Amino acid sequence: MSETIPFTPIGHVISPYKEKFAIPRQPGLVSAAKGFIHLTEEVNNPEAFRGIESFSHLWVIFVFHATQEQGWKPLVRPPRLGGNSKTGVFATRSTFRPNAIGMSVVKNHGLVKSGENWQLAISELDLLHGTPVLDIKPYIPYSDAITNVQAGFAQQKPESLMDVHFTEAVTQDLTQFVQQFPDLKVLIEQVLAQDPRPAYKKDKIDTKNYGIRLYDFNIMWRLISASEIEVYQLQYQPDR
Repeated sequence: MSETIPFTPIGHVISPYKEKFAIPRQPGLVSAAKGFIHLTEEVNNPEAFRGIESFSHLWVIFVFHATQEQGWKPLVRPPRLGGNSKTGVFATRSTFRPNAIGMSVVKNHGLVKSGENWQLAISELDLLHGTPVLDIKPYIPYSDAITNVQAGFAQQKPESLMDVHFTEAVTQDLTQFVQQFPDLKVLIEQVLAQDPRPAYKKDKIDTKNYGIRLYDFNIMWRLISASEIEVYQLQYQPDR
């Protein structure tokens, strides 16, 4: 098949995740992650979303734009298998695919107006800031939530979460931004609790200092035990 099928994005994601590192590996794991789908062109029309308020969750079909140019391979290393075992790309949710298309379930908070554009408010997202959106569909519980299913290597959500601590200096810094970013502390806790390090480092301690970008902040952190993370620096960098 050599047919090319063109798609035009209907909008893009406004997300607290400014880089790929630390984005949860699945949606729904970080409830404090809140964002918007900024609607464009002819889709910037509330009539196209009439009735969407009756659905609590939505499917978002999008493009893995940050990994698209890197191509794909038939075998990948799923994080849930420790990053060591290889599995066929179509038996995983790898971002490196022949067609860089992804799908994610998000919580729906309805349409809001921002200047001349409408935006769809969402939460529990696992989407990079700027992600192009191709389509939005309602989540239908009776057909989409299938019971008694088998998943080869991700039957249950991760149970072992990291304990996240803040230094006194970071705790004081967070109070300065509580009005503008009221959920920032919870967001940091929930993101880091997933242990965003490479899968092969899970349950292991290392001496490396790490950083993640959330909203306009660079958050520096390190491990203080195999199950504990300490956030030791918070840098506000709005123009980065």
